[in-house]
Amino acid sequence: MTDTLFEQLGGTYTQTGDYLLPDLSLPAEKDDRPIGIWGQRRLRYLKQYHKVIYYNLLTSGKLHSHLADIEEQAQQLFLRLLKELAEKEGVTEQLKAADNMVWVRRMNNIRNRAAEMVNNEVIYGQL
Repeated sequence: MTDTLFEQLGGTYTQTGDYLLPDLSLPAEKDDRPIGIWGQRRLRYLKQYHKVIYYNLLTSGKLHSHLADIEEQAQQLFLRLLKELAEKEGVTEQLKAADNMVWVRRMNNIRNRAAEMVNNEVIYGQL
C-alpha cells in the first residue's frame, strides 16, 4: 500500500477500533499575555457572529494573541476616554471631596459611555 500525502508530509495515524484517525493538533501559542473582559467579549462575539474568522484564528494558532491585542487596545482606549470625558465634564477631585454622590453618579455615567464606545469601536467594529 502506498503512503498517503499526509504520511509523506510526516503525519501519523492512530487506530481506533476499525478506523485509522489522523493525529492532528493545533499549533502551540507562545503568547502568555492575559485576556481580560474586553478579550472575552471579543471571543464571544467572534464565536457567535463570525465563526469563520474565529476558526481561522484558532486553527492558525493566533487566537490568543489576537484577543490579547484587542484587550490592550480596548483597555488603552477606555482609560483615555475616561480621562478625557471626566476632564471635559469637570468631574474632578474637588467635586469628589465636595459632593461624593454627584461625583459617583457622573463617573458611572462616564464609565458606561466609555464602555459603550469601546464596544462599538474595538470589540464589535474590527474584523
